[in-house]
Amino acid sequence: MPKASDIKKNAAVEYNGNVYMVRDIERSVPQGRAGGSIYRMRMYDVVTGNKIDETFKDSDMLNFADLIRRPVTFSYSDGNEYVFMDSEDYTSFSLNKENIEDELLFISESTEGLLIVIVNDSPVGLQLPATVDLEITETDPSLKGGSATARTKPALLSTGLTVQVPEHISTGEKIKVNVEERKFVSRA
Repeated sequence: MPKASDIKKNAAVEYNGNVYMVRDIERSVPQGRAGGSIYRMRMYDVVTGNKIDETFKDSDMLNFADLIRRPVTFSYSDGNEYVFMDSEDYTSFSLNKENIEDELLFISESTEGLLIVIVNDSPVGLQLPATVDLEITETDPSLKGGSATARTKPALLSTGLTVQVPEHISTGEKIKVNVEERKFVSRA
C-alpha cells in the first residue's frame, strides 16, 4: 500500500469503496507543523465521472486500483467522443472529450506511445509519453543568430498548445515537447 506522498498524477486509487483517477495533486507544507506535507488531490470517479477533492497527510495509506494499460493510437473524433484503437488486437475505445481535455493538447494523428487506462473493462483515461513531437503552426519569424541567445518566443502548435521556443525556431518545424512541464525540449 503506497503512502499519499507516493501517488502520482493519473494514478488509479481505491478510496471509500470506489475507484478514482487522480487528475491533479497540490503539495503544501504548513508552517508551524512538525514535518508532514499535505496533499490535496482532485480525483474523478471512473464510473460516474464525479469529481471530489480530498486532502491527505503524507503518511496516509491508499490502495492502487487494479487497472490495465494498453498501447493505442488515435483514430478519429466523432463530436465529443475520441476513438482510439488498440495497437495489438485492434479493439476500439471511446473516451469523452471532458475526460481527456488536458491530454488532447498533446495528441496528433502521429502521436506514438499512448496508453489507454482500463478499469473494470471500461476505458477511463489516457497516459501520455514523456515527450511528444508536434508541429509549429504559428510563431514569429526566426532570427538569424538567434541560437546564440537564450531568448524565447511563443509558438502555437498544431494541437492548440502554446509553448515558448528559442528564437531560431520557425513556423512549420516539428519540435519535441515535455508533456509534464509543457516546455520545448528540442527539434524533432
